[in-house]
Amino acid sequence: MAENEKCDSCNQKTEGCTPDKCGIDILPQNDYTEIKHVIAVMSGKGGVGKSSVSALLALSLARRGYRVGILDADITGPSIPKMFGISARPLHDENVLYAAMSGSGIKIMSLNLLLENEDQPVIWRGPIIAGAVKQFWTDVAWGKIDFMIVDLPPGTGDVPLTVMQSLPLDGIVVVTSPQDLANMVVRKAVNMANHMNIPLLGFVENMSYLRCPDCGKEIKIFGESRSTSLATSMGLRLLEKLPVDPELAGLCDAGQVENYGAELFKDFEHLVLKKPNTNIC
Repeated sequence: MAENEKCDSCNQKTEGCTPDKCGIDILPQNDYTEIKHVIAVMSGKGGVGKSSVSALLALSLARRGYRVGILDADITGPSIPKMFGISARPLHDENVLYAAMSGSGIKIMSLNLLLENEDQPVIWRGPIIAGAVKQFWTDVAWGKIDFMIVDLPPGTGDVPLTVMQSLPLDGIVVVTSPQDLANMVVRKAVNMANHMNIPLLGFVENMSYLRCPDCGKEIKIFGESRSTSLATSMGLRLLEKLPVDPELAGLCDAGQVENYGAELFKDFEHLVLKKPNTNIC
């Protein structure tokens, strides 16, 4: 698609737009918020456990003493509040909403916290959904946050594009699984991040194996791991290989993900501060 055709089809054009320069500005933080670093977690397709990876990444950073928030940008399929056992509506005043807080002090905002009931569907078109994500940034009092984790919806549609254009991202974590189909689709997410010039911090291979509770053998229920070939072919850093863990699934269902004891994403914060090269093939 030619650059001028991209401009013609864009619904967020501003006076500063030209065919070779997008005029969309990074959204400012409000007076109630001081966020240092913003990390997006994305996947090329659904069903790979992206939200659980977002939760585990947030937990690992919080346990190392950082102030952490999760912006649940998966508007039509939000699961973060359920995992953390949060259901009460956020407090608000005439100016802002106040982010909810988990038992371990992680601040969370999700559309599910604003609905009458958690089963209520969100039947909105793309621009409205993208606008809601922006409001979670501009209209929520987050306080002081060292690391904001943005849990993106799967794919490369309106919301991932809006987040990459409008939020000051320090980097992206891509989530995949061992299936070849998932790895094919994850390349789309990687190429999108490269196109938007957002640093890729690495990837997580989720559901990599199931450990037999009797003998400890690793069972490759989704096939052999492709993490090495993906890391080599895409030039990506492997951050974690996570198993299918019935304990984690049970804790998420019970709203007790913060009780999961695994130590994960060691030294992740140093990758953010290092700001890896964005020019990944």
